[in-house]
Amino acid sequence: MILINETKNKEISEVDIADSYLKRLKGLMFKRNVDKGLILKVPESKYLLRSSIHMFFILSSLDILFINKENRIFEMITLNPWQIHIPKKPAKCIVELKKGTITTKNIEINDEIIIKERI
Repeated sequence: MILINETKNKEISEVDIADSYLKRLKGLMFKRNVDKGLILKVPESKYLLRSSIHMFFILSSLDILFINKENRIFEMITLNPWQIHIPKKPAKCIVELKKGTITTKNIEINDEIIIKERI
């Protein structure tokens, strides 16, 4: 799968999708190199804590995108190992990317994000 910035018509990264509890729980823990991004699909909920993210057992810093129901980025942050972050509002999904991706791919708040299959 490929993550695309639809607003800028630009490929961001290859990604895997964590759509089950166990896949979300494991995430990118214990990985030294992040070659692919990871999309964490958040179960529908009113509770903000479901959109929180932790960096326990993550071995490198990551760029994190929080995506709303309209597939737009509403918050971005770079987190280091052992940090926790709770976004200002609930996310539909959370995207974990290699550190530096936000800058090198010119990603901005309110950019629309889509996922496409690699052909």
